[in-house]
Amino acid sequence: MKTITIGVMPQEQIRARAVAIAKGEYKPKPGEPKIWFTSMKSVAEVLSDQNRALLKVIRESNPDSIAVLARTTGRQPGNLSRTLKTMSRYGLVDLQRGKTHVKPVVKASSFRILAPA
Repeated sequence: MKTITIGVMPQEQIRARAVAIAKGEYKPKPGEPKIWFTSMKSVAEVLSDQNRALLKVIRESNPDSIAVLARTTGRQPGNLSRTLKTMSRYGLVDLQRGKTHVKPVVKASSFRILAPA
């Protein structure tokens, strides 16, 4: 598995950076974050101890569906689904849709957080 680099920057700066990239005025360097949060608080919420433990369970057990993962972890499927959707929006988890189920797949085994002092 790989390491995902996460950046922390105010929303206005994230937006300005995205516009500059779209206009071709700025080219991201290798190793720069691809995932951005607006605060350390939001990083801490998404990558809480409980959520990192969940990512580990997904990596180790490779569940076929959210229902199987819910049984494995003892969490409610609705709560688990919301958590996974949030992680998916940030690019930490892939939710692969099948005919009758959604399979969660973790995209990284570790995280590197870059935040200005």
